[in-house]
Amino acid sequence: MPSGVWFSWIFIVTPISGILLGPYAGFLSSLIGVMVGHSIVFRGSEEFLFTLGAPLGAMISGLLFRGRSWEVLICYLAMFGAFFASPVAWQLPLWCMWDTFLALGLLLSIVVLMQKWRGALDTREEAKLLYILALCAIIGLEADVLYRIMVLVPGQAYQLIFEWDLTALQGVFLYGAGETPIKVALATLVTIIIGPPILLAVRKAGLLSTGNSLLEKASQRLH
Repeated sequence: MPSGVWFSWIFIVTPISGILLGPYAGFLSSLIGVMVGHSIVFRGSEEFLFTLGAPLGAMISGLLFRGRSWEVLICYLAMFGAFFASPVAWQLPLWCMWDTFLALGLLLSIVVLMQKWRGALDTREEAKLLYILALCAIIGLEADVLYRIMVLVPGQAYQLIFEWDLTALQGVFLYGAGETPIKVALATLVTIIIGPPILLAVRKAGLLSTGNSLLEKASQRLH
């Protein structure tokens, strides 16, 4: 969507904040960040509505990193359900949402994998941690994208806020089909680059919470 909400550094740091801080602290941290940021650099009141997707994305990444894939799946299915329940959704080029469908497919695969092999995402190999971080980042970021689509289409923001007709809305979807996945790829790359050293530093500082979270286990493997 060609709006200021897509040109923000919060999109880059969303996954790692949820992974490090946990789903709820990550949500709150991102929420404070977007609210303060858009208050300082004001681009329009609609920004506050759309950027709620960033805190949601942080929460999703945090939940998935801790193995709570079912909760993430329920959230995804609820948003997809809201989208497809909207009549105008069926008049849009659905192939433009290929990245969100890919994220849903990855999530379903993770759910099945964890049901068959409960330790599948708890690896002792540092190389595999990168895949875990990448999956958490992609699924969290695409949850952010899906939330914005849900607000835009089922929430009728395309009419009530932007006053677009169907042709304009279709154009926005075509634009997003190429632009959004690039940003997701860049944010995922940042996550897998800075994630492992940050996890190790947090572990050495003794700042990890006790429990069986993937964050704690992954950091122990790195140590």
